[in-house]
Amino acid sequence: MSVRKETEPRQGEAGRTGILLVNLGTPDEPTPAAVRRYLAEFLGDPRVVEIPALLWKPILHGVILRTRPKESAKKYASIWTPEGSPLRVWTDRQTKLLAGYLGERGQQLPVRYGMRYGNPSIAEGMEALLAAGARRVLVLPLYPQYCAATTATALDKLGDWIRATRHVPEIRTVTSFADDEGYLAALAARIQAHWRTHGREGKLVMSFHGMPRRTADLGDPYQRECLQTGHLLARRLDLREDEWVLTFQSRFGRAEWLQPYTEPTLRELARGGTKRVDVVCPGFVADCVETLEEIAMEGKQAFLSSGGKEFNYIPCLNADHAWITALAALVQRHLQGWPVAPVDNDRGGPRDPALQAVFRP
Repeated sequence: MSVRKETEPRQGEAGRTGILLVNLGTPDEPTPAAVRRYLAEFLGDPRVVEIPALLWKPILHGVILRTRPKESAKKYASIWTPEGSPLRVWTDRQTKLLAGYLGERGQQLPVRYGMRYGNPSIAEGMEALLAAGARRVLVLPLYPQYCAATTATALDKLGDWIRATRHVPEIRTVTSFADDEGYLAALAARIQAHWRTHGREGKLVMSFHGMPRRTADLGDPYQRECLQTGHLLARRLDLREDEWVLTFQSRFGRAEWLQPYTEPTLRELARGGTKRVDVVCPGFVADCVETLEEIAMEGKQAFLSSGGKEFNYIPCLNADHAWITALAALVQRHLQGWPVAPVDNDRGGPRDPALQAVFRP
């Protein structure tokens, strides 16, 4: 009987395949101090604010970080949950559900998440995957439409981790899924479910996060991909041109941004006689301060105070079954050709009741 030496390679020891979901990030707490730390990292990113550092840093540190955190902290406090930041809560839930849904399809994969700004970081997410045995990683930023200020900067941060890492795993990335069939079907189903409950009338407003007009002029495809998503979604919903409008929110500073702007559009619709609007944010797959406070609160106030009668915010995809199903299918397409460990149902597996408790529509 021969004895296998520890240095003797065994089949399957090449390591596991893992998934890293990436989202924007959030302050750790809804306090001025925590928001200041978060904004310093976010607004200090040259991908986000494309102004020469010599001009921008005195403004950022001398003005913005002295005044904006207190007001922003109030906005975060207004949407904070007992579990924490909605963005982090939903991203964590999506991560766990994705692992379970992939398990149901016969693929047992470690799935983790990292935030571009704040905690847990992209580096922490990658290290957690390596600790779980991953030697191949699919990195999926949760931004349906590509933008240098979101997708590219997340990959920049991944590059920072790569430069500091001795043993780098194989890595694949997903840069956008603006026209993905599953994503669009999940959005359409979410809106149709709202209409079945509340009726279908008035106008549908699709609000995407805004970007400076200059980014499109420099070749960023973000505006084009937002329009693509909007038109494909409208076609799925069988909407006429006069039944929907696409807008851009979250304008910051004095420069021209992508138009039309969301809040002025809501006011114009109300003043023009539109009695009801249903607002959806297709560029966000998880509810956050930009959707729950800026749209569901500030947008509602703008519409109603301008003469509108009914404002409905349609929540993001969050942990919706159709969305997690679409996410699993998207992941599987990008994993083609990589070995994936089969599910070991004797070790709990995706049918664990604890996983089912994570699901909430």
